Amino acid sequence: MSLARHELLSDISAHTSQVLREHGIDSDVAEQAGDAVANQLAENWGGQQFTFPRDYFFRIAKRDLKIYEEFRGNNYAELARKHHMTARGLYKLIARVQKRLVAERQGDLFGGEIG
Repeated sequence: MSLARHELLSDISAHTSQVLREHGIDSDVAEQAGDAVANQLAENWGGQQFTFPRDYFFRIAKRDLKIYEEFRGNNYAELARKHHMTARGLYKLIARVQKRLVAERQGDLFGGEIG
């Protein structure tokens, strides 16, 4: 009898195994870990219907922090060109990151979440 697994879970297992192998993990261990991740996701999320997120905001935040680390206070035009942005877009990015960093350092006096 052939064992068939749902395509999504098979992909999760295969991709997890591949990433682990790329990080130097033994193939057998990587395959077992891939199956374990797929099993865990099936156990926790099985039966649910949802749209799989593209994680856009995480990627943008990561990009913004990378650009901010390159920012020296006077290199707006240089960074805008380098990252294929307008100068206005870069000004907004720097302001957004600075606001977020200040909010994280200061916290909220009234116990609300940092937005």
